[in-house]
Amino acid sequence: MYDTILVTLDGTPSDRAIIEHIKQLAKLAQSRVVLLHVADGWAARTYGPDAVSPEIAEDTAYLEKVRAEFQSAGILADAELAYGQPADEIIKWVQQKGCSLLAMSTHGHRFLADLFLGATATRVRHSIGVPVLLLRAK
Repeated sequence: MYDTILVTLDGTPSDRAIIEHIKQLAKLAQSRVVLLHVADGWAARTYGPDAVSPEIAEDTAYLEKVRAEFQSAGILADAELAYGQPADEIIKWVQQKGCSLLAMSTHGHRFLADLFLGATATRVRHSIGVPVLLLRAK
């Protein structure tokens, strides 16, 4: 059903909700999980994959920690770091590499916050053709 599940992570506590949910789903569906974090700081946006900064080092370590958590639960997992604007990079990843399901936590912003902050989840879900699982973080 879901051969590959792309899980986007933003490195905040809200990630826990989607991580725990996808662990159960991936086991049930015998899915491969790809964890994607988009580094969007100045160095990441300016230098892309050549960026070197404390942010990049922390993001890489975080992804590896979560990947190891999935692996220890018996779930095949990979981790990838992208660079730039989160919505653009998530859309590009799905279009270029493909997945059966995209899973994201949302922060539950409301109308005005979405206008000013941008709603990554909203933009992504309207731009891709695969099922999207949105889980509102507490």
